[in-house]
Amino acid sequence: MTSSSRVTLETLSRRRLLQAVPATAIAAGSVGLSDVVSLRADQLRKQGRSVILLWMQGGPSQFETFDPKPGTTNGGPTTAISTAVPGVQIASTWTQTAKVLDKLAIIRSMTNKEGNHQRATYQLHTGYVPAGSVKHPSLGANIAKQLSDPAFELPAVVSTNRTNGAGFLGVDYEPFVVGNPGQLPQNVATTVPVSRYRRRLGLLGRLDGEFAGRGGRVVAGDHQRLYKKSSRMVLSRNVTAFDISGEPDSLKQRYGDNAFGRGCLLARRLVESGVTFVEVHSRGWDTHQDNFDRTTTLAGQVDPALGTLIDDLDSRGLLEKTLVIWMGEFGRSPRVNPQTGRGHYPRAFSVALSGGGVRGGQVIGATTEDGSAVAGDPVSVPDLFCSICHSLNIDPRIERLSPLGRPMKIVDGGQVVEQLFA
Repeated sequence: MTSSSRVTLETLSRRRLLQAVPATAIAAGSVGLSDVVSLRADQLRKQGRSVILLWMQGGPSQFETFDPKPGTTNGGPTTAISTAVPGVQIASTWTQTAKVLDKLAIIRSMTNKEGNHQRATYQLHTGYVPAGSVKHPSLGANIAKQLSDPAFELPAVVSTNRTNGAGFLGVDYEPFVVGNPGQLPQNVATTVPVSRYRRRLGLLGRLDGEFAGRGGRVVAGDHQRLYKKSSRMVLSRNVTAFDISGEPDSLKQRYGDNAFGRGCLLARRLVESGVTFVEVHSRGWDTHQDNFDRTTTLAGQVDPALGTLIDDLDSRGLLEKTLVIWMGEFGRSPRVNPQTGRGHYPRAFSVALSGGGVRGGQVIGATTEDGSAVAGDPVSVPDLFCSICHSLNIDPRIERLSPLGRPMKIVDGGQVVEQLFA
């Protein structure tokens, strides 16, 4: 990213936001409630931008998703269907995604070297391979560090499953894990009057102060920041963003009555309310056995939610400033094993992106006829991360000092995939 393309914007205060929407305009109907919510969310994040990461845990097969090879030796029984983009086909189990492919960009030429789940998951979340000397911040934490408003009551990063944390960026950017997407988290409800709750916080602060005076300054400081941030959420009206019960039943059915569908609906509510980064997990993509049956079942959960999420964001005017990323840690092997499964395969796999300035309706790169290698326009993990930063107007070369005093960039190497934004 060149210096001329970098954008630095200050977050406006909530008071200025309320002043910017006259009550007369709302009363006259020229500004609706959804407009006010969207405007407020924009002011709670620099540039109003956010990210929803749809994480396919285990490594999704590119052959059974966005790079099918029907009729070939390695294609298996998977068939392909036409999409909203003439000439572009995807696996036949992705019917709802096919309808919105004009809003999606598919990268079929992702390539990497890490074929171990733990190492690849770490790299695809942080941009770095694991190193014993440092715990790298996740991309979500780095993005939140750049874009989120520290005074906002809700967490800057939310995930539906345990995921990579903030590393040396600290507790302010650790992900808030929602165990049951769609329901108000149990640990955000107060069981005592607010006045008593505040007294307890005061007592806790005094205890932390005593501990800090006895040599525990760093630990006590982190503890205090964590509790202050948590308390802002507990006492905030915005916490209702976690509760999807008020959404229309028809919309909930479109997303899907399962954990992933509810997670995607929750993600839309959270970014609409001002949260910067939301990660939604789909588990079970490590298909060493029964690959074709299992991917069909998984697609039945992910496909409706993905298609509906893109439509829902678009209809609310949120898609242009919300980057949706669909990916896993690697792809699956071209050859099908005797257990009708596919092994780990980082050499060639697929990623899909929508919104955030990404031009939809295109396929970037290709794989060979047998799917064993990238045939053109290879995209590395640093390239992908640079492109994500470009979408969010973040300089990927911003440096932070690790605990050992080593300056570390958000992304080390790589370049923007310009075709994504052409």
